[in-house]
Amino acid sequence: MLPGMGHCSGGEGLDTFDDISLIEEWVGQGKAPAQVIAAHSTAGKVDRTRPVSPYPQTARYNGNGSIDDASSFSCKASQ
Repeated sequence: MLPGMGHCSGGEGLDTFDDISLIEEWVGQGKAPAQVIAAHSTAGKVDRTRPVSPYPQTARYNGNGSIDDASSFSCKASQ
């Protein structure tokens, strides 16, 4: 589940990520993803990316950089 994503896509949240490659690597090589980089687009243009963290971690802003860029966030344990 991705916060803000509609049932299969769309919505206010992030709704685009490379799910097939992640699943192939996890099943085929036994390597679970440490995070998934997901994107949101408006009018066909990516306007936001964020890491989606494995439960119970959440994406936390590092304190600098754009809040619309995944590189400005890290997956950290929930508090």
